[in-house]
Amino acid sequence: MQHVPRWALLSSGCAPVLLIGGWTIAALFEGPTYDPATQTISVLAAYGAAGFWVMTAALIALGVCHLLTAWGLRTAALAGRVALGGGGVSALVVALLPPPSSGGSLHHGSVAAVGFTLLALWPVLAANRKRAAPWGLRPVPSIAATALISVGAAWFLIEIQHHGAAGIAERLVTSIQAFWPLVVVASCLLRPDNDGPSN
Repeated sequence: MQHVPRWALLSSGCAPVLLIGGWTIAALFEGPTYDPATQTISVLAAYGAAGFWVMTAALIALGVCHLLTAWGLRTAALAGRVALGGGGVSALVVALLPPPSSGGSLHHGSVAAVGFTLLALWPVLAANRKRAAPWGLRPVPSIAATALISVGAAWFLIEIQHHGAAGIAERLVTSIQAFWPLVVVASCLLRPDNDGPSN
């Protein structure tokens, strides 16, 4: 079994910190006019938003983290690594295509949807059916992660359509997407046969 380098723990661990820290700080710049329960993260990354630069930097850093984690996660199936890396590329493109200060953006929304889909599918695509596979790459946890992310994404779409708690739903699903690579990497590194070279 291929070894997962220890630096993958850093890249996967930084992803949720950067994402959550980014939207928290950007919301502080926006002040009381921004409602995190009903407004999306994209509002923080829109042209003209007070915290635009914070959210943009956080999305770029998130994309780089996903790319590095996908590169280092050698135990995972190739399709899952490609999907995780594609999710990282989507985060970079979303950062480069911010929505306007009012109204939507087809380009921004389309890329965000592709990123959501890739990051929802990567756990099940990365699954390793070998009996000795790390816990985070076994079929049952992988399917459960994809199912949980998919349910969260469906909830987000429902809230968007009904002008409800879209901000809460989006933050929940993106948090799960950001944390799952860390869970997988940690489960790989905790295996006794992963004590090989760290580069």
